[in-house]
Amino acid sequence: MSRPLSFCALIVVALITTPASAADYYAGKTVELTVGTDPGGGFDIYARMIAKYLPRHLPGHPTVVVKNMPGAGSGKAAAYIANVAPKDGTAIAALMPGAVIGPLLDDREKPQYDPVKLVYLASGDSVTRICTSYGKTKIKTFADAQQQNGKMGASAAGGSSRDYVNLVRKAAGAKFDLVAGYKGSAEMVLAIERGEVDGMCGWDWPSLKAQRPDWVRDNKVNILAQFSLEPDPELTARGVPPIWDFIKKEEDKKPVELVLSQQVFGRPYIAPPGTPPQTVKLLRDAFTAVLSDKDFRAEAEKAQIPVNPMDGDKVQDVVSRIYASPPAVVQRAKELIAD
Repeated sequence: MSRPLSFCALIVVALITTPASAADYYAGKTVELTVGTDPGGGFDIYARMIAKYLPRHLPGHPTVVVKNMPGAGSGKAAAYIANVAPKDGTAIAALMPGAVIGPLLDDREKPQYDPVKLVYLASGDSVTRICTSYGKTKIKTFADAQQQNGKMGASAAGGSSRDYVNLVRKAAGAKFDLVAGYKGSAEMVLAIERGEVDGMCGWDWPSLKAQRPDWVRDNKVNILAQFSLEPDPELTARGVPPIWDFIKKEEDKKPVELVLSQQVFGRPYIAPPGTPPQTVKLLRDAFTAVLSDKDFRAEAEKAQIPVNPMDGDKVQDVVSRIYASPPAVVQRAKELIAD
């Protein structure tokens, strides 16, 4: 007959099996924030600002390091988080929203992750995207784009700069030629300034203001149209028309709305599927605290970066509803953004 454990032995077992308290869970740890874009663009700027304040609000005040993993419109970073990264709360990522909606709308290959199963921690902003032209281009308005050809810079497949050019060509009659292959918005901005292309579509309005404030201040840029479910007050005051003014067919409106719905969670942050619920709560609470932190808000305002946060559980719900869209709407949306 086995002897019962001694009181001391029971204490040892309890210490081994009981998780660290929330108060010190991250003490001495390093959290890696993977940004699914190249350095220097709007998503990278935003993520690095969040990384600066995240240690303040995570229990145990860990070190937060940022690394960039561009590729497939942030799909490479999403696949890394879903399949490779540790599930202990030390690996998180900042994605472009196209990486969330992309597997629904892209049939080219089997996705390496399920966006519905990703754990959403927060979204920093609900963004309005824009279509722009610059410099000596003859395209000063969207009506001009419907009448004469122009060249639009774009990233690899899966990026908004590519999808939105295709969208306006097919649904709104823009005569744009796609010049693809740029690594990200920072590289495309340089191409625009060199005159290689006329402009860029699918660009976040906050990113333009953060990356090239002088373009906006000095009226160097033509903002041809705004993409959003509801008009942006600032762009509307500047006289920028909504893309809805140019959609030709009534039956294309729901598919366009599906594509634009990703902007509701304009700057999503994720953790791996399988992250323990108590750790998810620590991360979600920390993101909520960062996005309301007065110092973070002040720095964001100075950098002209808007903060319109959405809690992680709400982002999770929006993503689930998007993936429940009617098949016919999904199919037409795929056709509109396809090359």
